[in-house]
Amino acid sequence: MDMNDHYAPARFSFMNAIGGLLFIGISALLTGSATPATLLERLLAQGELRVLSRNGPTTYYEGPYGRTGFEYYILQGFADELGLELVIEDEEKLDRMIDRIAQRQSHFAAAGLTVTKSREHKVHFSLPYKHVTQQLIYNSRTERPSTLEDLTDKKLLVIAGSSHAERLAEYKEIHPALSWEERDALEMIDLLEMVHKGEIDYAVVDSNAYKLNRNVFPRAQVAFDVGTPQALAWAFPKGRDRSLLERAEQYLARIQHDGSLAQLEAELYDHIDEINTGGALLFAYRLEHRLPRWEEEMRTAAETFDLDWHLLAAISYQESHWNANARSRTGVRGLMMLTQAAAQDMGVTNRLDPTQSIYGGAKYYRWMYDRLAPEVTGEDRTWMALAAYNVGLGHLEDARTLTLEHGGDPNRWTDVSQYLPLLARRQYYRETRFGYARGWEPVTYVRNIRNFYNIIALHDQQEQRRLAMARHFEEEALLEDASLELDERDAGERRVPEFTASMSVL
Repeated sequence: MDMNDHYAPARFSFMNAIGGLLFIGISALLTGSATPATLLERLLAQGELRVLSRNGPTTYYEGPYGRTGFEYYILQGFADELGLELVIEDEEKLDRMIDRIAQRQSHFAAAGLTVTKSREHKVHFSLPYKHVTQQLIYNSRTERPSTLEDLTDKKLLVIAGSSHAERLAEYKEIHPALSWEERDALEMIDLLEMVHKGEIDYAVVDSNAYKLNRNVFPRAQVAFDVGTPQALAWAFPKGRDRSLLERAEQYLARIQHDGSLAQLEAELYDHIDEINTGGALLFAYRLEHRLPRWEEEMRTAAETFDLDWHLLAAISYQESHWNANARSRTGVRGLMMLTQAAAQDMGVTNRLDPTQSIYGGAKYYRWMYDRLAPEVTGEDRTWMALAAYNVGLGHLEDARTLTLEHGGDPNRWTDVSQYLPLLARRQYYRETRFGYARGWEPVTYVRNIRNFYNIIALHDQQEQRRLAMARHFEEEALLEDASLELDERDAGERRVPEFTASMSVL
């Protein structure tokens, strides 16, 4: 936490100092028998809320505009309500996370934790804020299993210390032949990738993780649900002081009652549409073989106009499927499918030149972004700029006006997207400034790009993790080689005197 302490000169007379000491002493006598402050009161005085979590797509991660994620937004809302600074401490191992909370090493844990009987012996859980279903994942190129008996002699992998492992242990009492492997340092997205690539036969993941990543790894599909839905909750240390837990439960109950939790879930999950298997596989192929050809240009253009390159990649896939020679019957061309007028405005002389097209598309999007009303902020500004890129700023403003007239929030994309389709209905568009528009198209356009954006960003994140691991192993190998070389040299130096001694005897 950044602290700015301001010191001012102070002059105290001897009598003032004595008076201050007397006041402190009397205050201590008067309050010595007072009840100690509760945990919540101490936190409010300290100004900091420390939470254990686990980095990942369903919990928290670094997005283009800072930290994001379903769990993060709920936590930040709670910290803001208390007026505290949120400090997230990362803990990779789930069982270790529960143990650390039981030992009071942090205020509580929030990492999509499933409420289980064994965990309830160690910690207090808050009221649930979400329910998920454990699902068995298989590779669509193989035969789909239908029961746990079908998993015999197959490689089933789960995260170590997870509720998935705990549930499998319960089923093993009924199905003795059931076996599985547990590993640390894995995310559910890693399990999906391994199934997709055929590295393992099966995995168990939560339904929300599958929903978020299903289009990244299209061959990883659901075979069947493993049991009934389970509750997700925050984990608190056990003890008599329940002040923080009770305040957290008040907050969780409120955001469920007022609909803000459901709205957050809709914003993060509901835009993720199902892509048919053929389309998903084609996208995955292009992600590997086409995107790398233009990635450097996209990164450069994004840096030039202060944008996220993943977003530019998603726009260009929606526009041209990363085909630099793409053309449409309406006259738009190139990777970013610019119109002739837009190209001229952006200084593009050849729309089929990939570098010019990417630069022009980035500049055009930034132009739309900057022209939006200042009241539109955050991710809402990103999505509305995309809608304006597709349908035009005038039609977007008409939709914002309609949204306001019907009691919605014109500064939120979730509200405006409901009124954009009305621009195709005469009873509405005849009263607008810019008239008719195919208003459903920008809604679909934004939804698709958000979907592609998530896939591209997650793929890039996986690549960065893979490269980091490769560098780590390479550094370890170099250190090991250097250590062996040093050992061999030391051994050689020890042998030289022995050899010399034997020669002197001769």
